Amino acid sequence: MIDVKDLNEYPEKYRDSQRSRGADESQVDSIIAADLARKNAITAFEALRAEQNAFGKKVAAAKGEEKQQLLAQVKDLAARVKSASAEADAAQAEQDELLRTFPNRIIEGIPAGGEDEFVVLKTVGQPRDFAAEGFEPKDHLEIGELIGGIDMERGAKVSGARFAFLKGQVARLEIALMNMGLDQALSNGFIPMITPTLVRPETMAGTGFDVKHDDEIYRLEKDDLYLVGTSEVALAGYHADEIIDLSAGPLRYAGWSSCYRREAGSAGKDTRGIIRVHQFNKLEMFSYVPMEEAEAEHARLLAWEEEMLAKIEVSYRVIDTAAGDLGNSAARKFDCEAWIPSQGRFRELTSTSNCTGYQARRLNIRERVPGAESKGTRAVATLNGTLATDRWIVAILETHQNPDGSVTVPQALRPYLGGLEKLELV
Repeated sequence: MIDVKDLNEYPEKYRDSQRSRGADESQVDSIIAADLARKNAITAFEALRAEQNAFGKKVAAAKGEEKQQLLAQVKDLAARVKSASAEADAAQAEQDELLRTFPNRIIEGIPAGGEDEFVVLKTVGQPRDFAAEGFEPKDHLEIGELIGGIDMERGAKVSGARFAFLKGQVARLEIALMNMGLDQALSNGFIPMITPTLVRPETMAGTGFDVKHDDEIYRLEKDDLYLVGTSEVALAGYHADEIIDLSAGPLRYAGWSSCYRREAGSAGKDTRGIIRVHQFNKLEMFSYVPMEEAEAEHARLLAWEEEMLAKIEVSYRVIDTAAGDLGNSAARKFDCEAWIPSQGRFRELTSTSNCTGYQARRLNIRERVPGAESKGTRAVATLNGTLATDRWIVAILETHQNPDGSVTVPQALRPYLGGLEKLELV
C-alpha cells in the first residue's frame, strides 16, 4: 500500500499520479479524510480509556453509597468506551478498504495515458528480412507441429481451450531456456527457488492483486487458495511479517514455477498457438532492496533481461509502460518486446516492475533503519522481472526458422541442448 504519511504531506503528488493513471483523483481526499477520522476516533477512545482507568482507582478507594454511585458511572463509561472502540475499529476498516484498492504512486517522468501511450526507449537489432531470403515465414504453431513439438489439439482435448502439450524438441527447448536463465541468475547472485503455485488470499492481496474483482485469477474456493500467475506472488510473501537484513546488499531470488491465468476478456485474442494460454512456465527474478536503491536495481533487472534476449538472437524493443497500463503495485514498468515475423509486430516477452514499498507495506516486510539510534524499521522496496517463459519459444521458432520449417538453434542455447544445432522436422 502507499505511505499514508507521505500522502498527507504531499497530496498533490498522489493526485498527479492518479491523473496520469487515468484513475480517480478524489480517492486522495477520501484517504486523507478517512485518516483524520481514524486519528480522531483513536484519540477519543484513548481519552475515554484513560478516564475509565482513573475511575477504577476512585471506585477501589470509595465506600458505601459513594461507591454505588461511582459504579453506576463506571457502567456508563464502559459503554462509551466500547462504543468509541467500535468507532475507531470502523474508521480503521474504512481506511484499510480505501488503501487496499489505491494504486502505487508512479515514478515521476513516466508516460501518462493508457495502453498505447508507451514510449519506446530503444530498439535492438533488425527484424529478419524473409522476403529477401525468398520465403514466407511460418507462424510458431505451424513450425511447432512440423517439428513435433506443440500439440494444441490434444491440449484442448485434455484440458480445454488455451492449453497445449509441449513435447520432444520444444519441451527440451523450454527446459534449455529455463536452465540458461537460471545459470545467468546464479552468476548475478540470485538464489534459485522452486515456489508454491497455490497461495493464501492474504499473500495474493498483499502482492497487490485484487482477489475480489480480478477475473484473471483462478481460485480454489473449497480451500480458499489462489493459483499464482507469477512466482512473484510467492516470492513477495516469502518474507511477510519479517525484518530482513539488507546490509550486505539486495536479497535476490530466481523463482521457477508453473503459472496460471484465466485470460478473462481475451476472447478472440491470440487463439492460435501458445502466445496466450492458461498455463505456462516462467523464471522470475525478484529483489528486495533499500528504498533509495530501487531505481538502480530496476535498471539492473532490465539489463539482465536484455542479456537473455541477446542470447536468443532476436530483434526487440524496450518500452516505458504508460501509467494507465500499470498494475496497482507497479510505480514503473519496462517491457521488452520481440519482433514476431508472422504477425509483423512486436510482442511482449519480458517485463520488469519497480514496486517501491507498495508490496512491502502490505506484507509488513521491513529493514532496520541504517544508522538509526532508535533502532526503528522502514519498508523495503520490491522489484520483479522475467528471465524466461513459454512465450520466448514463439520468438525463437519464428525468428530462426528455415524454409522447410526446421529451426536453427541460437548459439548460446546449444550447450543446454546437448550441442544440438537444429530442431529438425519429424
